Amino acid sequence: MIASLIGNFRVFLLIFARVVALVQAAPLLSSQAVPQTAKLGLSLFIAVAVIPWVGAQGYPVPESVGLYFLLVLGEVAIGLLLAFFLNIVFVVFQVAGQFFSLQMGFGASEVFDPLAQIEVPLMGQFLNLVGMFTFLTIGGAQKLLLVGVYRSFQALRAVDLVAGRTALFPLLVRSLGQLFMQALTISFPILGTLLLVYVTMGLLAKAAPQMNLLLMGFPIAIATAFLLLILVMPLMVGAFSRLIDGGFENVANLIQAVRNQSLEAQGLSVPGGLR
Repeated sequence: MIASLIGNFRVFLLIFARVVALVQAAPLLSSQAVPQTAKLGLSLFIAVAVIPWVGAQGYPVPESVGLYFLLVLGEVAIGLLLAFFLNIVFVVFQVAGQFFSLQMGFGASEVFDPLAQIEVPLMGQFLNLVGMFTFLTIGGAQKLLLVGVYRSFQALRAVDLVAGRTALFPLLVRSLGQLFMQALTISFPILGTLLLVYVTMGLLAKAAPQMNLLLMGFPIAIATAFLLLILVMPLMVGAFSRLIDGGFENVANLIQAVRNQSLEAQGLSVPGGLR
């Protein structure tokens, strides 16, 4: 009886290590505005809710203290890795704002982001807040718990992370490449329109040199950008929703890829549901 309780407690610590790392670094939850007590309480609640299912599935725990400590570090690494891939989605919004902040005349203006505790471009902060609201609207917190906790424990353990580590680099490179592509796609309507505005003002400056278009250019560019933001905001919210869903899909693909490679390294067949 005592041995069984000790074994369950050791499994609980492994689950808690992954969950608390995910909560500490996940989008929105990682904000300094969220008290540490609330984060730890949420992590404890999730770990208690998950442990019956994980225990029924089986989680081999080594007897050696050193190996168990390494296993705990591996679970923390899994939680941080999943949170990192989700945070890439929200970096897209900031990068998109940075792309057209300079053309708007806001290139030198930065504000303090209380969520990330860093200074970010003004328009990047605006798009980031819109992305955060979209994240909450589409049930991102529920998807975070479903994909980051349930699916990860269903298919991935710390030992699999070591065996399938070579699958991480291609996914990381592809995710970073998609970051800039998606950020450019989001900012292109405003960026392209502002480019046309500046080309038009350049032609007018050649046609009428006496006009002081340098002073007129900034308010025209700012007004045009804000007008476009108002017009395309419904479309941008839909794009943000698809980007967030794509981020969760990337996390699910990461879990499957690492698990598949781990099974292949062990000489086991890959189940059809994990491909």
